[in-house]
Amino acid sequence: MSTLIKGGKILDPGNIDAMGDILVDGDRIRKIYCCGDGKPATSSSEAKPDKIIDASGKIVVPGLIDMHVHLREPGHEYKETIETGSRAAAHGGFTTICCMPNTRPVNDCREITGYILSQAKKAGLARVLPVGAVSRGLEGKQLSEFHEMKSAGAVAVTDDGRPVTNTLLMRRAMEYARGAGLLVISHCEDLDLALNGVMNEGETAARLGLSGIPNAAESIMAARDILLCELTGVPVHIAHVSAKETVDLIRAAKNRGIPVTAETAPHYFSLTDKAVEGYNTNAKMNPPLRTEQDRNAVREGLADGTIDVIATDHAPHSDMEKEVEFDQAANGVIGLETSLPLGLGLVEKGILTLSQLIEKMSKNPARILGLKTDLIQGNAADITLIDLEKTFTVDAGAFHSRSRNTPFNGWQLRGKAVLTMMSGRIVFEDL
Repeated sequence: MSTLIKGGKILDPGNIDAMGDILVDGDRIRKIYCCGDGKPATSSSEAKPDKIIDASGKIVVPGLIDMHVHLREPGHEYKETIETGSRAAAHGGFTTICCMPNTRPVNDCREITGYILSQAKKAGLARVLPVGAVSRGLEGKQLSEFHEMKSAGAVAVTDDGRPVTNTLLMRRAMEYARGAGLLVISHCEDLDLALNGVMNEGETAARLGLSGIPNAAESIMAARDILLCELTGVPVHIAHVSAKETVDLIRAAKNRGIPVTAETAPHYFSLTDKAVEGYNTNAKMNPPLRTEQDRNAVREGLADGTIDVIATDHAPHSDMEKEVEFDQAANGVIGLETSLPLGLGLVEKGILTLSQLIEKMSKNPARILGLKTDLIQGNAADITLIDLEKTFTVDAGAFHSRSRNTPFNGWQLRGKAVLTMMSGRIVFEDL
């Protein structure tokens, strides 16, 4: 089947920024028709597609990629399944998602990696890339079988949810990952400093009588892994950056030529620890929401390129794990269906350009993961259409995720994905 995406503004940073049409044949891009003078392309009239999608007034971009998602399957399917998470991703404009290994059993072997891929294929809603565990069982004692997981389809390794506290093990993980062709993703947390903290250390925590987690619990471990990156020469990707000091460390490392990359999540550039007021468990996460100064530092890091990627850290939890006392509530929020609109908020505020946002949510993740997602002839037709003017109210009850734990319920947002195409198939459409 062939499809013509007609009359949209094609934005593929570093490649295309022009009005144009895209002809998709099967699962591939057959041809792109565009002109640089701002006028609609007309040369696609030669095409005889089976289907025409009117993209006028829309932005056409390479499919969005989320480098950090928890799909919960196997083991915690009551929170999320690969199918429901993939459906949420499609509705959020994501064609590719990377799922973390803290499932039950842990994804630390070929069999679990293969199971995830088979379930994703069965769902057929998103390209799911498994991330394997650094250590067996996430116990931080013995390395997993990196080569086996890679051959089964893993793209990276991490013990996300837990830090690799043994520095020698982390060094070995980097060295082994290089040989296996896997990216190392670091969860930066000093457990002794974090101790029993449940939110950011500061004035809000003191007033609420809650134990705090200092910024240093993140930045100290980030400093360690940056130094290991410099020692080994092996790239490391710092997950869910939340603290000003961490942003400063990453910026300095990049200025020294150290091959470190980093991500943050929409909640860290959209909220502060004030969101915890009223003991709001939907604002409880790890690392925690921090201060206005930290939020501004994260925004600055996105703007100047210190932070390469916006990822959701989509972490579904059931009501029974959130509707409890704050100290006992599970950490994490869902984000696949709100990430793009919240990112577009940065564009509206002038913090990022639209091109920069697409770099953070598509181009840079693809580069870091070694994926070919440019909108060019012959590449897989992974494409997202965005309506910048579409306004809506966030309704957690209408989410396609199995869970509802979002701090953004009721927010008025502008801009969202209105069509998601994965390998030439439309997996979500709201035109």
